Formats: sequence, C-alpha cells, structure tokens
Amino acid sequence: MTGKQLIEKVMRNQGVERVPWVPYAGVHAGKLKGYKTEEVYTDEEKLMESLLEVNRLYKPDGQPVMFDLQIEAEILGCRLIWKDGAPPAVASHPLADTDEIPTHIPGPDEGRLPMALNATRRMKEAVGETTALYGLFCGPFTLASHLRGTKFFRDMTKNPEYASQLLAYTTKICKAMVDYYVEAGADVISVVDPLVSQISPRHFTKLMHEPFKAIFDYIREKERFSAFFVCGNATFNIEVMCQTGPDSIGLDENCSMIEAKKITDQYNVVIAGNLPLTTVMLYGNQQDNMKAVIDLLDSLDHKNLIIAPGCDMVYDTPIENTTAAQQAIYNPESARQMLANYKAADVVFEGELPDYQTLEKPLIEAFTLDSDSCAACTYMWAAVKDAQAHYAGKIETTEYKYNDPQNIARMHKVGVKQLPSIYINGELKYSSIIPSQDEFFAEIDKYLT
Repeated sequence: MTGKQLIEKVMRNQGVERVPWVPYAGVHAGKLKGYKTEEVYTDEEKLMESLLEVNRLYKPDGQPVMFDLQIEAEILGCRLIWKDGAPPAVASHPLADTDEIPTHIPGPDEGRLPMALNATRRMKEAVGETTALYGLFCGPFTLASHLRGTKFFRDMTKNPEYASQLLAYTTKICKAMVDYYVEAGADVISVVDPLVSQISPRHFTKLMHEPFKAIFDYIREKERFSAFFVCGNATFNIEVMCQTGPDSIGLDENCSMIEAKKITDQYNVVIAGNLPLTTVMLYGNQQDNMKAVIDLLDSLDHKNLIIAPGCDMVYDTPIENTTAAQQAIYNPESARQMLANYKAADVVFEGELPDYQTLEKPLIEAFTLDSDSCAACTYMWAAVKDAQAHYAGKIETTEYKYNDPQNIARMHKVGVKQLPSIYINGELKYSSIIPSQDEFFAEIDKYLT
C-alpha cells in the first residue's frame, strides 16, 4: 500500500496497517539543499529540488508543498520581513487605520501563488501516485489579523459587525484558494489558522464557526480531504473546531494528544501531531525522536491518527533526527529495542531569574515559540510592543523564544506551561490568549499605581 493510500484510508476513518507519517518540512526543505528560506520560497526550481529531497530522505506518506501563511497577505498589501531560517513574517497591516472591507480576491496569477500552484502540479506528476500532497493556505482568522493587525482582537468584542464582515471577505479568499489547489492536484486541502488557539470557545462559536464550516463544506463539495491546523494551546477549542466539519485536525506540542483524541474520536475526526519541534526534533538526538514517536504510538488508538511534527519544522532540524522519527514509524518494534533503558538528559538553567519584587519598572516577559515564524507568537509579541510604545519608557519588555536551550530551561524554571504566554513581574497574565489592547493596558496600569 502506498503512503497516499494510507492517508486516504485514514481520512475515510478506516483502519490501516501502519500509522501514516506527514513531516511538515516547509522552510526545512530548503535546508536539505542548502537554500535560504527566501530562496526556496521565491524560486520554483529551488523549491522543487527541496521538495523532492524531502520526499527522498523522509519517505513521507503525505507532504505539504509550501508552509507559508503570508502568500495571500502579501498580495493584499502586507509588507513581509524575511529572516534566515524562518518563513516570512507580516510587518504591516493595510487595514490597521481604516474600517474598509476590501473586495479584491487574489488570482492564481498574482504574487507567489503561481509558484506554489505550479510546484503542486509538478510534485503531483513526480510523486503524486505514492505521496498525498497537502495544499496549505492561511485560514480566515489569521488572514484577517494579517490585514487588520492586533486591532482585530479588539474588533471581536468592540466591533463584532466589522469583524464578521472582514471574516466573510477572508472566507471568500479561502474558497478561492481551495479552487486553486484542487485544480493543481492537491489531495488534502489544509486550512492553517494558528490564531484559533488564542481565542475562547465562545468567541470561536460566535464569529468563526460559520466561516470555517463554509470552507470545509466547500472542500468536501470539491471531493477533497480537509485538514484544520492550529498551533498553541488549542485544547479548549478542539471540540468547536470539530463541529465545523474538517476531516482532520493538526495540533502542536502545547496540546495533549491523549486528551485531544478523546474529543476528535467523538466526532470521527482524524488527529495529526505532535512531535515537539525544538526540545525533541531540533535539540534532541535520534533516540529522543524515536521515543517521541513510540510514546505517541503506545498511548493512542491508531485509528484516525497521523504522526507529524507539531508545526512547520524548524529550519535547522537535523536530518538524522527526522529520519529517526520516520524509522520509528515504519519499524516501531526495532525502535523499541533501541530505546531499551534509554533516558533523555535534562537541560539545566544556567542563569538567574530577575528579583521580581524589587524591579524599578514593571517587567513584561513574552515567552514564545518564535515571533519571527509563529503567527500566534507574532501577534502576542506585537501586543507587547504596542504596550512598550504606549507606555514610553515606563515599562520593560523582553521576549524569550523557545528556540534556544537556555530559554527552554528558563521557561521550565519559571513554570511556563503553554506558548505563547505573557508574564508581568513574574506573574502569568495571558496563556495562549492574545489580550485586547484595552484589557492588556488595564492590567499593566495595576503595576504602575
């Protein structure tokens, strides 16, 4: 049975002989051929070389073509910042100072869309018989936030009519993206919306249910499988996500797969995840990666299950670690023998925490996966930067990214449970929830009196 057939059977909620493997090698694909992120995401030939190398090395059952959530935003006027080792980040928001609702729907011949779609067609011809191809695009909530900026979180409570209208517009764009990827030959249409983890189930039900349901219904009409991917601690939103009707849901390491699968199984929705990107895939060794896979396989019912990284793989993820994960999926019994008596080493925090009781100014610490590459982290850190500008020297701010071993150890020392999170003077204030500006400033004011 081919990998593509495995994915198809799982998506149809059928039993399989082996749990499928879908490595999310977006920017990491370029690393395999020595290309920088901007090269591989702007040059079709370099993208193709990289994708084919992913297919050769990692033997995926399913494979994304591009893991870039900024393609549509760039066409619509958002300025992008490119940094080595990370996908582009949105740096400007064309609707930040206007309540306009645009009408333009990006066409398949605009921006970097032709490259993404043509690469999908070429990958379909090259490996499409054996590998299920994932066509990824930015979901309606995150796209609305790209256009509006952090102001959109205020809109959801202060101006819900405008928020609904903007979501209706971005939903039309998502449907167009479905059409483009269906025509290009994608087998699984994946709606990637990291910011879903940053709102409450109440807000999701009120504003997001209809847009997402409309998209997944549309994908089903097109006779394709669908995936709903979020990052961050989406635990409380898993049920409302299932209620929108996706075929599968992808979660990162902030969520317990055991608890999440109890919910997804009730709705007969496939769950994909959630190998830790940094602590295991980036900084671990081969045994750590094998153990992460085996732990998932041993703790979960294999029906309606796909093993995958928690999100887009970090650029510098060692090849041998990803290969080890793949081998554990293909040969779990052999991996168990290699892991006999193995115990992972702990990273010790070598610094000192601030004396939060004697600070001259309130200290706001943002703990993120990486605000340069994670959309939820981008907008959490943007909220902190807005506060820094507003209070003009009255507060101190800093970001600790989960891409450095000492930052990881610091987070363990502080007791950070979920990412992204905001602490003020060592006290947790927001965990995987991006605050509105009014709410955040009111909280900061308490520390200035």
